[in-house]
Amino acid sequence: MGVLIVGIGGFFGAAARFGLGKYMSQRSRSTFPIGTFLINISGAFLLGLLSGAAPRGGFYLLFGEGFLGAYTTFSTFMYEGFRLFKHSEKLNFYSYIFISLIFGVIGFAVGHTVARTIKII
Repeated sequence: MGVLIVGIGGFFGAAARFGLGKYMSQRSRSTFPIGTFLINISGAFLLGLLSGAAPRGGFYLLFGEGFLGAYTTFSTFMYEGFRLFKHSEKLNFYSYIFISLIFGVIGFAVGHTVARTIKII
């Protein structure tokens, strides 16, 4: 049953990532992968919020493991970073990699702190 719950959440997370990423990339004139960046940072924040609220069971499987697991994307992050490096966009490459990591950790920590502070769920 857990696999089905994760799969359902994953379906919606992947669809959200695809739609939102496509929308943002079509509107950006920069070679910086803003869509994946914002998706991954918002996903880190939401996972921090969820883990700070400490829900267990089906809700975490559906939203944490499923939706957010598919919404955020390490593989696209690596692909886009490598593409920047390969096309000699070194400043964008280093900025993308380091800013993503730093803001991802900050986003998770802020979400976790917010959930603990206002006692969500």
